Amino acid sequence: MTVYEAAGGMPFFVALVDHFYAGVAGDSVLLAIYPEPDDLAGARHRLSLFLAQYWGGPRTYDDERGHPRLRMRHAPFPIGPAERDAWLRHMHAALAALNPPAIVAERLSAYFETTAEGMRNRP
Repeated sequence: MTVYEAAGGMPFFVALVDHFYAGVAGDSVLLAIYPEPDDLAGARHRLSLFLAQYWGGPRTYDDERGHPRLRMRHAPFPIGPAERDAWLRHMHAALAALNPPAIVAERLSAYFETTAEGMRNRP
């Protein structure tokens, strides 16, 4: 069984991202790096599709956007420790709010920690 299936499929990833962006919407540190901070719908859509695909769901992200190339796509945005920590805070809060099975929470949490640090491009 994939993490995607164990989590509950696409509804789980949409809910996770919705919870995450509810936090982002009130976070001045993160909003400052979004090109369109008043319209996060596109970012929500892309993150939902990416996470679902990464964890074994449909390949819709690749169909719409091509290879994720996370570092390249995030390179234009200043991501330092404050942005990384804010992103993690909201993502961990979203994960806790959904209370997925422990193995799902552990795998996602570990991935978020590693990936958030990997996106950092400022000291």
